[in-house]
Amino acid sequence: MYRFSLLFMEFLLFSVIGYVAEMITCFIVNKKITNRGFLCGPVIPIYGFGSICLLTFLKPFKESPILVFLLGMIITTSIEYITSYVLEKIFHNKWWDYSNQKFNIQGRICLVNAILFGIGSIIIVYFVGPWLARFLLQIKDKYLIWSAIILLIIFVFDVLYSILVAYSLRNRLIIVENLKNEKLSKIPGLFEKMLTKQLKNIKGFKKYPNRLLKAFPNIFNTNQKEFDLMKKISLKEKEIKKKKKKKKK
Repeated sequence: MYRFSLLFMEFLLFSVIGYVAEMITCFIVNKKITNRGFLCGPVIPIYGFGSICLLTFLKPFKESPILVFLLGMIITTSIEYITSYVLEKIFHNKWWDYSNQKFNIQGRICLVNAILFGIGSIIIVYFVGPWLARFLLQIKDKYLIWSAIILLIIFVFDVLYSILVAYSLRNRLIIVENLKNEKLSKIPGLFEKMLTKQLKNIKGFKKYPNRLLKAFPNIFNTNQKEFDLMKKISLKEKEIKKKKKKKKK
């Protein structure tokens, strides 16, 4: 139990560090603060998982910083590519796109990020990893275990909630795309009526937070017409509700 708690806490702390790094990078580039995570909490699990992989697999190569850099590039870019592919297949969306970057592969990974990940691998293996290990080992066993249990419960709920929200978004986009491909789309009034009905029938969360679209702007950019249509329908529904309330009064 102690080893699992230690590993999970290490994973969580690296996830938080990754979140902070993304926030800083986003602020420098866009001049605004944006929650860059898939989850609601201040964690980006891909950084936690990637860091644990680096510390595990690169341990035998610590004597060679060049090997750590190169292997770190391969490991981290592989994780990013696989994550991008899996998310796209599950949620029917491309969550990030590096197509505008030179030397990219299907827009999922690019050379600039690979080099930065290589540098990050050196920092994690030689500096951050050992420091975090020393920090966690100073915490008493029972406190570490209980902290890990509580944070794990919160983390699991966050993951489940975020998946439901992402699925709601995915389902809405699929419905719009499918209806647009039918002959029904040629009749605007009937199309909007059918679309409204379909969107109301979505199981799970009926609304998705704008945070998700701000965190992954590529989803909005590649489905802008669909989102505009959903917004139009949402505004019409609000107008209808207001009229009903006025009549009751």
